[in-house]
Amino acid sequence: MTQKTLEKTLFERIGGEEAVSAAVDIFYRKVLADETLAPFFETTDMVEQHKKQKAFLTFAFGGPNNYSGKDMREAHKGLVDRGMNETHFNSVAGHLQDTLSELNVPSQVAGEVMAIAGSTKSDVLNQ
Repeated sequence: MTQKTLEKTLFERIGGEEAVSAAVDIFYRKVLADETLAPFFETTDMVEQHKKQKAFLTFAFGGPNNYSGKDMREAHKGLVDRGMNETHFNSVAGHLQDTLSELNVPSQVAGEVMAIAGSTKSDVLNQ
């Protein structure tokens, strides 16, 4: 990679707002089609969920901070109380990896995305 490439944020290298938006849409299609995960979203306003996730990922990837949602622990506490566990977390991570592959995200960039996702595990699972 060139120095100029390294200076770009992950948000810019992944393709910016358009790429994050496409990834979130594909990702949630996969998650909602997963019978082990779909029940966790039965009462979720998915239009609002998409907006929150796009804002969160934009911020997490170094883009503009327009995220005003709950922190990871608070946002997922109710899901953990309903039985969400490491198996579910790993399924979500797998759907994210599949989404990145489907979008032909370069492996190094996908690795960075997956590292960020993995870093949320203890907070998401309230451990």
